[in-house]
Amino acid sequence: MVRTTKKKDKMVKLDKIEQKIVKELIRNARASDSEISKKTSIPVMTVNRRRKKLEDEKVLRYYTSLDKGEFGMEIFGAKKLFIIQFKIGISRKEYIEKLESDAKWRLLNSKYISFAYLGDSGGHLSLIIALDAKDAEELIEEFNAKIVPYLRTKLGKDCIRRVSTTSLTKLLRVHHNYMPAHNMDKGRIKKDWPDDLIFVDGV
Repeated sequence: MVRTTKKKDKMVKLDKIEQKIVKELIRNARASDSEISKKTSIPVMTVNRRRKKLEDEKVLRYYTSLDKGEFGMEIFGAKKLFIIQFKIGISRKEYIEKLESDAKWRLLNSKYISFAYLGDSGGHLSLIIALDAKDAEELIEEFNAKIVPYLRTKLGKDCIRRVSTTSLTKLLRVHHNYMPAHNMDKGRIKKDWPDDLIFVDGV
């Protein structure tokens, strides 16, 4: 995944050399500096230096995604998006201090939650999460028996103002560029996928 970010109030922008390097990494995150050099004609030492710079600035990040859904292990048959709106008075700082540093919450996150964001809705802090489960019945059980009680334990019995949900039935695109059913093969973007269709930081 690649992103531009603010560092010391200055927007980090990729130059043309960095864009070429990043596009090769989007195509294949396991590509070596020498492989990138051969494909882009950028000197290998330049690739190495620029790549490390982007990593140090936390603009360039890597992680492993084990597909447990329709394109992979198929152990999850249901996915649902939950928007949990908290009552007025619960702040982002309070949420992070009470939950994100808690080992039990991190375990619940890794076991049940495939992604999570903090947002806001009408002045209320909101937690947006996608839950995975074997089926729809188990998914609702996860939410009502594990997620909700734990949030109430940490933030108060009346912490949740409203919950809205929607089922997520088919994955189409991830991180702007990855379409597992269409342009991916063995963890890489297919060779015939045009460079013009790989998004980095331009619109």
